[in-house]
Amino acid sequence: MTKTTSQQILVTTALPYANGSLHLGYMLEAIQADIWVRFQKLIGNTCIYVCGDDAHGTPIMLKAEKMGITPEALVAKIHTEHKQDLEDFSIGIDNFHTTHSPENQALATEIYRRLYKKGDITKRTIHQAYDPIKNLFLPDRYVKGECPKCGAKDQYGDNCEVCGATYSPTDLKNPISVISGATPIQKESLHYFFCLDHYEQMLKNWTKAGHVQPEVAKKLSEWFEVGLQQWDISRDGPYFGFEIPDAPNKYFYVWLDAPIGYMASFKNLCDSNKNPSLKFDDYWKEDSQTELYHFIGKDIIYFHALFWPALLAGSQFRTPTNVFAHGFLMVNGQRMSKSRGTLITARTYLNHLKPDYLRYYFASKLGSGIDDIDFQLDDFVQRVNSDLVGKLVNIASRCAGFIHQHFEGKLSTQCIETELYQKFITAGDSIVNHFQHREFSRAVREIMSLADDANRYIDDQKPWNLIKSPETRQKAHESCSVGLNLFRVLMIYLKPIVPNLTQEVETFLNCELTWKNRLTPLLGHAIQPFKPLLQRIELSEVNAMIEDSKENLTETSPAVQTNQAGETSKTSTVGLVAKEPIRETITIEDFTKIDLRIAKIITAEHVEEAQKLLKLTVDIGGETRQIFAGIKEAYKPEDLIGKLTVVVANLAPRKMRFGISEGMVLAAGPGGRDLWILEPHQGAEPGMRVK
Repeated sequence: MTKTTSQQILVTTALPYANGSLHLGYMLEAIQADIWVRFQKLIGNTCIYVCGDDAHGTPIMLKAEKMGITPEALVAKIHTEHKQDLEDFSIGIDNFHTTHSPENQALATEIYRRLYKKGDITKRTIHQAYDPIKNLFLPDRYVKGECPKCGAKDQYGDNCEVCGATYSPTDLKNPISVISGATPIQKESLHYFFCLDHYEQMLKNWTKAGHVQPEVAKKLSEWFEVGLQQWDISRDGPYFGFEIPDAPNKYFYVWLDAPIGYMASFKNLCDSNKNPSLKFDDYWKEDSQTELYHFIGKDIIYFHALFWPALLAGSQFRTPTNVFAHGFLMVNGQRMSKSRGTLITARTYLNHLKPDYLRYYFASKLGSGIDDIDFQLDDFVQRVNSDLVGKLVNIASRCAGFIHQHFEGKLSTQCIETELYQKFITAGDSIVNHFQHREFSRAVREIMSLADDANRYIDDQKPWNLIKSPETRQKAHESCSVGLNLFRVLMIYLKPIVPNLTQEVETFLNCELTWKNRLTPLLGHAIQPFKPLLQRIELSEVNAMIEDSKENLTETSPAVQTNQAGETSKTSTVGLVAKEPIRETITIEDFTKIDLRIAKIITAEHVEEAQKLLKLTVDIGGETRQIFAGIKEAYKPEDLIGKLTVVVANLAPRKMRFGISEGMVLAAGPGGRDLWILEPHQGAEPGMRVK
């Protein structure tokens, strides 16, 4: 539950890299953070949200050179674009700054000097790959070659995507420079290192104190077992970044000054006098009593849960209250793809669809863990149309017309359904708990369950019949007023998720939607004439968005993409396009071929190498089968033994690296912890066919 006293909270999201457009993968994070921030403000907490562009590194320098402009000009151009995209998605960032700023340079220098003075900075000569044509040292991901472990070709200089091995670029066989195609040479250079190993015990204690999710703590423990290594924080010129003090032609590695950009953005906000009460030291001093939360992708946990807390602790600044990691965004079950049109930019989405649609859909999928989120295009259309239009807005449209046509636009002076209204108010206790713990999907399900209750109430009352008789006319007024008051409560709960719809509803209901005023229904209150609040999404709109997202790739290998802090990653060119119909239809004859059988679970055990699988042995009536089921997060193995469930018995066996799976267990739910196997009624026996 939330605290009863007002909190002072600072929230950040990972800094988008300033060499390309924002895509929906980044918007997942921005929307998650923005919902949480808006929720904190809704319940009365002081919550500041800052972010900015990550503006340094080799990729930006090279792209600017290719465009014939300065890095500063490129960063400024991208900054304007990013800021507009975030604003148009209603991301309520209080300050969107840049790491290429005086504040960031001053703070990075101060932190470095404090660490140097403590003996946490060391230096030594290393060998690096060097491009003899471009005359620059090559970052790991700018060298490609054959994996030294498995021999796979076309692998980058830091890890193999075939066998998973990690290595140095100097270990690659037949290496080439991604920039020029030249064979890199080995060259010596003096580099500066942060002694991360000095902070191993501090980081272990910090991790155990609950500052990261359980899944993240488990991963960190693996790194602790291996032992923390010194971290190279320097890069050789030419390099776009801040020069290290007293080290000519040596620059801070982008990952050193990138997280410091959180501090710099907040410092810039404090110095702007937009909010005179904000003081930098109140939020960043070592003994600060405020709270600091970072929302990040799971790919940058290492930097935010090891390097960053150690840098802060070593330089006498406060460490994060919590680091919230999330999973990747998939599209139709596949990694985002340029060639298939599923690498969708924020602007392309906005050119076709309303931001609240995506905000709601992401909220309906997001939990507190680090599971990947699947943006299923057909499910997106169905869920928005069903929930927001068919359930939520439908409540208002069914009631408002009667209020204006027959009762001069005023609600009744009494609430005749106090018990039902109180049920909606009481639900706020669990809904607020879900929001607080970032279990947005659970909050959405509970809110939509209440929307079902409201629609059932209207169906039962039938105001369209009540209004026909003078004897029941008042009852029509009162029941429609109840419906609109229930709608108002639902919109208060959804306010952090759909801010644009909220503004329209506030105009329609002629009142502000606040957490406190949900406790009392609107009585005798004048409302505005109802206008359509949302329209259904048409499939043609989604397909047009996909078409606009397509890019013809001239190369067959995966495209190189830069992510936060200038590192590069591979994006698969395999994807799915929404076509009409989005999913292939089957005939009733196809469906009748599926043999559904009652099965009794005899044994259940973890598959240690798999994140989501349990290995089940089931009895389907005189025959046992081994089935791997993706229900590990939802069930403990011991709780399944003896249960009856339903399986697809005639599914062709599937060979997996854990063994053969000889069927499929049927389950329902959005996934993760919220997944339920089908359990037949009492009296069912193993082997019985389900019809």
